Amino acid sequence: MSLGFGPHLIYDGFGCPVSGLEDLRDLYRLLDTLPERIHMTKIMPPYVFRHQSAQGADGYSGFVLIAESHISVHAFPGRRYVNADIFSCEPFDVETALAELAQAFRPARVEWKLLDRGREFPKRIADSRAVVGRDRRMIARGLGLEAEG
Repeated sequence: MSLGFGPHLIYDGFGCPVSGLEDLRDLYRLLDTLPERIHMTKIMPPYVFRHQSAQGADGYSGFVLIAESHISVHAFPGRRYVNADIFSCEPFDVETALAELAQAFRPARVEWKLLDRGREFPKRIADSRAVVGRDRRMIARGLGLEAEG
């Protein structure tokens, strides 16, 4: 069964060299080239900017819209930390994405998760019958009604 809207890679890099976290040109280059490298379709140039925080968490952020969804990166030189999200309605090359992020930011430690977003929404019509049937039975039980076939 083909489920979900698509994969969502959540990436945290700790202990990064500061130099890799504070260059807007490097962040732009990463966001400009990453979509093609992971087999996604960039639909606009990346947007990158520096942000200042009253809490001392100044940093650099950027995102790029892809036809399949988006890629975002937030870098915090003062904390030597970076996080990134890659969300797509189609499968993408997760291993290449992880390698590209590691090369760009050189973290001492990485934590990442890959989620299957929107799992309750099958991509194929034939698969949706089981989901609709399950939902109808659950609603009927909640209302104290007998569910029909």
